[in-house]
Amino acid sequence: MDKLIELLANGKFLEATIQTLVYVVFAMGIGGVLGLVIGVLLTVSRQGGILQNRALYWILNFLVNFFRPIPFVILIAAIQPLARLAVGTGIGDRALIFVLVFAATFGIARLVEQNLLTVPPGVIEASRAMGAGPVRTILTVLIPEGLGPVVLGYTFAFIAVVDMTAMAGVIGGGGLGNLALQYGYRQFNPWVTWAAVLIIIAIVQLVQLLGNVISRKLLRR
Repeated sequence: MDKLIELLANGKFLEATIQTLVYVVFAMGIGGVLGLVIGVLLTVSRQGGILQNRALYWILNFLVNFFRPIPFVILIAAIQPLARLAVGTGIGDRALIFVLVFAATFGIARLVEQNLLTVPPGVIEASRAMGAGPVRTILTVLIPEGLGPVVLGYTFAFIAVVDMTAMAGVIGGGGLGNLALQYGYRQFNPWVTWAAVLIIIAIVQLVQLLGNVISRKLLRR
């Protein structure tokens, strides 16, 4: 309990919370956009899609299936050389954010694809019948119609990224997960561990609530 009070007093918990949020914001901001693009391309390039392209679909599908199942702690080590090329270092916050963006991109891409496939084909066919081109159909029909489920998918991805940040300490990063491991688990102090857990739960609950509200409004539109 004394260690928990000390960490609260010297701002360690606040610092770790801010670090976690920064990691997640970068991962969801950059990875979210890249994942959306790849997810849309997967949807429209598949067989029977608006812009059917078997070669493009095969390449994107292979990349998503290849990288998405890799456990995050292994992915950190596997793409460390790529992180050095991209951000100039294989350790620290920049390297961690790079790996988080990488993992989020492929995870979100599959979520976007799965949710956009729930859009009724009849809606898309009606748009094409009225003379809308492929790009216009994608931007004004496919994405808007699938936006409610997609928001829920992004909420799920946010929670997954928060989970990934617990591995930050592997390459010298910070955050709540690393604080819980360093000052809680390794020093046999459950007070610190559970304090970090409760903060993470609070963040996740707020985001889940926000995602549910936004999705519900979009679905009722």
